[in-house]
Amino acid sequence: MATVRSAHTVWSGDLPSGSGQVSLDTSGLGTYDVTWKARAEEAEGKTSPEELIAAAHSACFSMAFSHALGGEGKTPDRVETKAEVDFQPGVGITAIRLTLKASVPDLNEEDFQRLANEAKTGCPVSQALAGVKDISLDATLES
Repeated sequence: MATVRSAHTVWSGDLPSGSGQVSLDTSGLGTYDVTWKARAEEAEGKTSPEELIAAAHSACFSMAFSHALGGEGKTPDRVETKAEVDFQPGVGITAIRLTLKASVPDLNEEDFQRLANEAKTGCPVSQALAGVKDISLDATLES
């Protein structure tokens, strides 16, 4: 069954000096301030579309990796994924770097790397971001 998740943003003013608030509607977890300055310069306590994409990508990848492990009969002790999204004004999102650190009992390095790369391509957020030419993955199997 398909699900629908929603958020909305209310923006006031022009791009350089205006501001907005993005609300996570489905979960009701909060409303967050957004500005161009937070997007193109320093965050200063505000978020940006790229930070929200990074959050979505790290969560989706972690779930996809855990699912891939389950298909091999493995259960991770811990999966930690960091996503960094590069934004260049006037160009757009230029790169995404995923960094995975995971502890998975009885999994060898070769299978770990294979499953991590499968998760990278199979993650629905990775697929949605396919227009980003440079999505990299640095995966470390921890003991």
